Amino acid sequence: MCTSLLYRDRAGRAYVGRTLELTIDLPYLVARFPEGLELESAFPGHPALRWTNRFAVLAVTMPAEAPAPERKPGPGELKVIEGLNSAGLSVSVQAYAAAGGPQAAVDQDKAVLSAADLGVWALGQFATVAEVRAALESQPVLLPRIPILGGLEMPFHYGIHDAGGDSLVVEFHKGQRTVLDNPVGVLTNAPQFSWHLTNLNNYTFLDNIDRSRALFGSFQAVQPGSGVAKAGLPVTDTSPDRFIRAAFYAQFAEKQSDADQAVRMVAHLMNNFDRPRGITVDPPQEGVEHLQVEGVAVPQAPTEFTSWTSLSDLERRLLFLRDGGGMDYVRLDLTALAGHTSFVAKPMQALMAPTPDASQELAD
Repeated sequence: MCTSLLYRDRAGRAYVGRTLELTIDLPYLVARFPEGLELESAFPGHPALRWTNRFAVLAVTMPAEAPAPERKPGPGELKVIEGLNSAGLSVSVQAYAAAGGPQAAVDQDKAVLSAADLGVWALGQFATVAEVRAALESQPVLLPRIPILGGLEMPFHYGIHDAGGDSLVVEFHKGQRTVLDNPVGVLTNAPQFSWHLTNLNNYTFLDNIDRSRALFGSFQAVQPGSGVAKAGLPVTDTSPDRFIRAAFYAQFAEKQSDADQAVRMVAHLMNNFDRPRGITVDPPQEGVEHLQVEGVAVPQAPTEFTSWTSLSDLERRLLFLRDGGGMDYVRLDLTALAGHTSFVAKPMQALMAPTPDASQELAD
């Protein structure tokens, strides 16, 4: 469903890459939530939790409810899926089907944060992972039922990174919340995040050194080409296998000195998780269940594909996006937008750049 990873360049600067995979096309909106914007999170039976954004936010979003035709949703209706703030904090929201379940009771007079708003709440107010962790110690968070997902309890977990390279995972497993340090900076989907770390213990043999020669008796075996170091990597697109591959790529990718080169390196890393339509197909009688969204038909034979990919330069506050219709990224500069004080949301598709045509460069 989704893969995210943290990459550090030679100077230790942090970058986040992320893909999102589904079996359906959705009308994603790219939104800018300005500094000073007043927001609230409402949960049935509790007072609304209110705050004023300390930081500006750029985010890929979706509405919690299917919007009426020709009606533009407001900032309180849009839910962050991937975002970056002007302090260099990023949040990735990824599918986690085991989230729902009995939740801890919260006094009715206590303001509660709906988990659907956790992304914009964190990005709007906090500069570091440490600040988010401290705030969550005293802030109740409950899983709402999401109308656009047919009333399903919020089936997601959250990867949070900051410009210093710290990472955190907020996860609800069968209703119970955990807040865990993320020492590898990688997040995929189920099972629980702690399980993925345990599973990583099975891959201590992984290395990026090609061992291309071996002696068997008197026979000298020699690889016909380079690349054998990847032989031990798991190959499927399941969540456990993607986690191991993402940890490998984040660990061993060459550390760049130049920030632009580092962004391009993250783009190369994320290409390893790009899924074209039709590569894996889940027939109803043999496949697994997929996320269903109100008003969007699921294909008879669902195939997961990469809807979009994002790259976040946390030091320079840059967000790069490409959708499944092309391979070229557009760049969004949060610092350059600092003087703009209005909330704005536009369809992602409207921002995508066409493939440049260089034909005239070779004309007579």
